[in-house]
Amino acid sequence: MSLPALLTQHIARRPQRIALLQHIAEQGSITGAAKAAGISYKAAWDAIDELNNLASQPLVERSTGGRGGGGARLSVEGERVLRLYQRLQALQAQILQAAEQTSDLDLLGRLMLRTSARNQLQGQVSGLRREGRHDRVNLALGGGLEIEALITHDSTARLELTLGTMVVALLKAGWVQLLGDDDEAEPASNCLRATVEEVLADAQGASEVRLALGNGQTLCAFAEADWLAQRQVASGSSVRAQFHPSYVLLGVPV
Repeated sequence: MSLPALLTQHIARRPQRIALLQHIAEQGSITGAAKAAGISYKAAWDAIDELNNLASQPLVERSTGGRGGGGARLSVEGERVLRLYQRLQALQAQILQAAEQTSDLDLLGRLMLRTSARNQLQGQVSGLRREGRHDRVNLALGGGLEIEALITHDSTARLELTLGTMVVALLKAGWVQLLGDDDEAEPASNCLRATVEEVLADAQGASEVRLALGNGQTLCAFAEADWLAQRQVASGSSVRAQFHPSYVLLGVPV
């Protein structure tokens, strides 16, 4: 299976995150890999989540409570991507030498924007229908999961969306609401069943909750500590993640 174009572009734009794969292969733990890469444990988790979400198959396999705070190893696909990254490293010097001037590199940097959205999910357009001033876009995430996005007609045209188009769905963590078994979901919202991977509390009384979806992709959400305590939500708990289709932003490779 060929490497998806979205992940290939990510390798070119964010080499420091792909380099994390090498550290995971060497260290065998997320904590060790983060230290070797010179980043925080949380940043390493974020990088792994993003890489796994963009790839057709998970690149890193994790287990909580292992050596150094969490065991980790590369999957077969992860080893293949690492080999690709190492080949790209060998070509990097040639690419830099080919740039006629420094301004060429600055221009490329402006054209390749990063995003503040914590959640980035790769999907394929599986449905398109017009609803008043907007288009409702169905996205197949794989593993039988599907979400909807609500965007303007102009956005559909500008992104050149058609059935089968591969896109990245962007969703801020603050737009994801967690629901317990007794909480009623809003009929018009996306609602995905998920398993809590980790709860990271902060001093403000809120917590960041990392969620594993059934297809191997992940989501991040925020929840109040009191809400989590009342429902006894912890690692391994089953919850639902709800977000309105209008919160889903779409991006395509340029």
